[in-house]
Amino acid sequence: MRNHPTIQDIREAQERLKPHIRHTPLLRAEKIEKAVGCQLYLKPETLQITGAFKIRGALNKVLSLPREEIANGVIASSSGNHAQGLSYAARILGVKVILVLPVTTPKIKIANTRALGAEVILFDGDTAARWKKVYEIAEENNYATIHGFEDPLVMAGQGTIGCEILEDLDDVDTVIVPVGGGGLISGIATAIKETKPSVRVVGAEPALTPKYFHSRINKERTSLPLKNTIADGLRISVPGQNPYPIIEKYVDEIVLVDDEDIIAGMRSLARDAKLITEPAASIGIGALLAGSIKVRPDEKVCAVLTGGNWDLCDLAEIYKVFE
Repeated sequence: MRNHPTIQDIREAQERLKPHIRHTPLLRAEKIEKAVGCQLYLKPETLQITGAFKIRGALNKVLSLPREEIANGVIASSSGNHAQGLSYAARILGVKVILVLPVTTPKIKIANTRALGAEVILFDGDTAARWKKVYEIAEENNYATIHGFEDPLVMAGQGTIGCEILEDLDDVDTVIVPVGGGGLISGIATAIKETKPSVRVVGAEPALTPKYFHSRINKERTSLPLKNTIADGLRISVPGQNPYPIIEKYVDEIVLVDDEDIIAGMRSLARDAKLITEPAASIGIGALLAGSIKVRPDEKVCAVLTGGNWDLCDLAEIYKVFE
């Protein structure tokens, strides 16, 4: 099986997903434009059915599998949003779903995952340890494993965001995508570069987890110590095996964003765009506000807002979004 999605995979995913997900709007963020120095558009996957983009990849994968392969159930690990996307997909098909989540997962993401009918196992360990646990449980119970960023069909589902951006803004110049495991930017970059190669694709990565940034410098996948970042959804210590070569091929630039700039992005989105976003979703705006991405006043820039599944009280109280 191929370890990367093709543009045909992404277009097929778009047709497969059409009855089940939202084609999220592209919103002009005129109130933020003066601060960032470009024409700014937002792709708010915060408005997706499960509150995040992850439903696209999870559902595309599950709908692509033979029913007998998922008859016993599906299983994955996640920091929260893939868990909700997979739980929603499993509910549509009436199959069992088990999620192994880190103990640090925000409570609202755990609650939302359980509300969708999933069995949740909280696990104290890094990403590699959690996936080892997933594979052990899957083998014991004959569950289908749905990886959140290594699977080409999951990447293809995420890539449908790129298709929608080009449909809604065909003269877009730059697309900014948050970088965690790498599945999202791999799918979006494939969709964009295989359709309109002139569009610049920029990955925004937390400065505290700069795995892809340093891997690009070192010209090989580089593992780094896992540090805490406010952008919990992007907190991974090593680049994905399958996303890495796709990112090296299609992503023009990777920038690092400090936590304080991510918070500034959250504040700006809440105040000026009336959008409540979790930290990981705000990183692209944070990068623009910090001047980490060079843009022109006439440049049309689209920032992908990946999700909004943090508790509103936590956002307001802990991160002072509305100060």
